[in-house]
Amino acid sequence: MDYFLKILGGGREVGRSAIEVSNSDYSVVMDYGVNFDEKDNPNFPLQETPSKVKGFIVSHAHLDHVGALPIYQLGSLNTKIYGTVITRVITEIMLKDFLKLSGPKVPFEWVEVRKAMDNFMAVGYNEEFELEGLKVILSDAGHIPGSAIVKVVSEKGNVAFTGDINLTETKLMRPADLNALRDANVLITESTYGRFNHPTRKSVEDEFYEKVLEVVENGGTVLVPAFSLARSQEVLCVLAERDFPYPVYYDGMSREITELMLGFREYLNKPDLLKKVYDKFNYVKGWDDRHRAWKESGVIVASAGMLKGGPAVYYFKKLAENPKNGIFLVSYQAINTPGRKLLETGKFDEYSPLLKARFEIFDFSSHAGKDQLLEIVKASNNLEKVVLVHGSYDNQQHLADLIKEKTGVEVIIPENGQEIKLF
Repeated sequence: MDYFLKILGGGREVGRSAIEVSNSDYSVVMDYGVNFDEKDNPNFPLQETPSKVKGFIVSHAHLDHVGALPIYQLGSLNTKIYGTVITRVITEIMLKDFLKLSGPKVPFEWVEVRKAMDNFMAVGYNEEFELEGLKVILSDAGHIPGSAIVKVVSEKGNVAFTGDINLTETKLMRPADLNALRDANVLITESTYGRFNHPTRKSVEDEFYEKVLEVVENGGTVLVPAFSLARSQEVLCVLAERDFPYPVYYDGMSREITELMLGFREYLNKPDLLKKVYDKFNYVKGWDDRHRAWKESGVIVASAGMLKGGPAVYYFKKLAENPKNGIFLVSYQAINTPGRKLLETGKFDEYSPLLKARFEIFDFSSHAGKDQLLEIVKASNNLEKVVLVHGSYDNQQHLADLIKEKTGVEVIIPENGQEIKLF
């Protein structure tokens, strides 16, 4: 029986990850996420005949990997979902928030989110389970707590999907466990940073800390817009580890996610450091705290990371016109977001004045860079084919050329809807 790969989302684009492995009888889908157009409307993946899809395997809980899962719970559908236990719990938080913010633009409601959670089976790392005759194993991808490399084993060969992956040790995460890739015949890998290497994590942390300290010691306040899931916790851990001597506030959904992470310490690299964040820093509970935070020389870590909404926008408007303050970006800035506009024009939007506060961006990425992606490819001893997803075409083409030059392995850069014979 022949097996095929179909790209339902994430082909020549970042986000909307959805990768189908199928034969003539059934299919399983790895991730089912969303991304957003320039008007902030959600884009959903292509769909497979619902009766053919026997289950979803989730690499991690970021919305661009889980945001469309409830579609396969509509009506009488009860499609099983598999992922780590912390991914299950965080996915529920992310889907609730997505529904709250984008409800009228989303083809499902709360009842489908609830069904998705009821059908979500928690699986541990390196714990083999079976799905329609396929054996599946998850291993740590090093991206965020609970993130997983997915290996699917059939009678014809082995497929490995990295999801989002990182080989750099961070405060939250240990490096990815590449053992699952050793016997992979086909590797499907993200390629977000296929043209670039990241600076060393220590150099980024040192620079960030020193510049934060400089602003605060000169009487200013630093706003750090950051994703509530993982990036906020990472930045707060950097400050906590060095016993930052000034007030630190954090605002948004990060409190709920921090509490959740502390309930799953086995998924964290330095759980005691995150507990220190929780105990020592100030969570903003309401508007009184919010008013106090921006008037005090210190640091505010607030969602959203791209300044698309959330409390970060409120703080930005309070702090942006004072040159004593700082706006320090630490997250990926997608096209057409206010964060990207700031980088390109120095303005929040076309109606805003030029930013006067000190403006910096720091590479706290939780994705592998170019050389690490090559290392991931080289981890397999039996590799026949590499499929690049979750990246822009120029980044993918650059990485494909590098992989071919260094390994000689066939590299495919598929478009959405493209079907590839696996074996």
